Amino acid sequence: MTQQTPVIGVIGLGTIGSALLTLLRDASREVIGVDHDPSVLARLSGRLEAAGAESVTLTGDLGRLSRADLVVEAVGEDEAVKTEVLRRLRTVCREETVVVSTTASVPLIRLAALSGRPGNTMGLRFLTPPRPGGPVEAVRTTLTSQHTATVVDRLVGELGLTPVKVDTRCAADATALVHAYLNRAAALYERGGASRDGIDTAMRLGCGLPFGPLELLDRIGIDSALATLTDLHRRTGDASFLPAGMLGKLVGQGHLGRKSGRGFYAYDDSGRPVDAEESVAVPGTAAGVDRVAVVGSGTMARGIAEITSVAGIPTVLVARSQEKAARSLAKIGESLSRGVLRGRVTPATRAAALDLLDGSDDIRAVSDCDLVIEAVVEDLDVKRALFARLGAACKPGALLATTTSSLSVTACSEPAGHASGVVGMHFFNPAPVMRLVELVRTDDTTDEALATAQAVCERLGKTTVHCRDRVGFIVNYLLFPYLGRALTLLDRDGASVEGIDTAVEQGFGHPMGPFALLDAIGLDVSLAIQRELHAEFGEPDFAPSPLLELLVSGGWLGRKNRRGLRTAG
Repeated sequence: MTQQTPVIGVIGLGTIGSALLTLLRDASREVIGVDHDPSVLARLSGRLEAAGAESVTLTGDLGRLSRADLVVEAVGEDEAVKTEVLRRLRTVCREETVVVSTTASVPLIRLAALSGRPGNTMGLRFLTPPRPGGPVEAVRTTLTSQHTATVVDRLVGELGLTPVKVDTRCAADATALVHAYLNRAAALYERGGASRDGIDTAMRLGCGLPFGPLELLDRIGIDSALATLTDLHRRTGDASFLPAGMLGKLVGQGHLGRKSGRGFYAYDDSGRPVDAEESVAVPGTAAGVDRVAVVGSGTMARGIAEITSVAGIPTVLVARSQEKAARSLAKIGESLSRGVLRGRVTPATRAAALDLLDGSDDIRAVSDCDLVIEAVVEDLDVKRALFARLGAACKPGALLATTTSSLSVTACSEPAGHASGVVGMHFFNPAPVMRLVELVRTDDTTDEALATAQAVCERLGKTTVHCRDRVGFIVNYLLFPYLGRALTLLDRDGASVEGIDTAVEQGFGHPMGPFALLDAIGLDVSLAIQRELHAEFGEPDFAPSPLLELLVSGGWLGRKNRRGLRTAG
């Protein structure tokens, strides 16, 4: 590549090619974009015109690349198509032109040989479309020259991409894991299990993901995801890869995602969604909540009692003994002190919150509360026994809520006999930090009860997603098949726990890979949730992992006791 005003060509302006073209434009590079599809060129031309991008030329003529110092081949994963493109480049480009392929499945060294300039050929591997700060792996072959490697590394830096190193087999594992998860999310939306924004918000806030699954499908390109799933299903016969019908319908309508201006979302000419954040209308009038009871003394119960008191609501924490209640209040005080040190709460707020907190070992302490939140162990029999006691102790009209994450709200609360005044309020741990609450309505929940729960969540500063009363709700329903599939990979000889985690984290931007996440959740908790989901749905992806059962029976619980898949010692 020459040092003066280098020209870069991009062949194939689909998901990856168009994203690269945008990054090159933003880096003030002179770019020639080539695509055989006039509709693609017209769509991108409109976006570029709106952005005032004068340094970009769009054309259907590959011969225009004769001026290019570096050419990125970003056509589809079809060896015959890539071969034809590289053959034509041999006759069009100068001998010193650097060629970069975005191949994900065709062996790079074969493409390097086909290019006729193996020393000048490298690869850029993207598991998700290029974006500022996003991951990319610069891949060289044994034939790649040092000059070519230097040129490509410099380009990666100028585009603001983050260089990563991902094992090829682990990258394939990560791609399969994530695509099965995306497919399940599309199927959930298709059958009305949750709203589009509910699904995406739940997974972003509940799991800390950079994008919700439907948004990520739009970014990957629905046609690209459909092709990947189709190939995985053809090779494996695994029903989890059988593409959701909605994906084929969208592709048939030309709704390919962000690159076409419409997919699950609609996008403007700059690629920004224009119909995101659907508002959820909550019918009914909220009742006032002047006093809250939280029943339980574990981490979740303490966290909820902390945030209700910080929000200015008088709160009583009801534990099984006065000792447990006192210990819980002390731990809440310690948590608030840490919040002061971190600047999350003020000293005055801490003092006011503690003044609003009481502890009790008497279930009758809930009798004057407007909202009673059950936050005991995730065991159906235990919860049902507690709700039977709450039904007798609560005042008429009180709202009852369960924090269950994996059980039916109806099944948990039925013994209370207050079906119309029951909701699920699934807080995420740690409750003082996590913004998400899955708000669950049963068949019997009244509009007023739902509106009251929504108003309380808003008062607590939480973001709600509305779910049907089905085991797993949104997050666990989508998360645990993904975690279960990751565990099955370990049955394969040579599978790498660390390598797969790295591929998911670096390739797809997840804050934790599946095995680190299992440790964080707790292997025992994960196993219990798998059992509940499998009992409800019976699908292979929900089946309790034999490996998990062995680990838990041996006392390996994950981060909580420093004995897990990624945690030891």
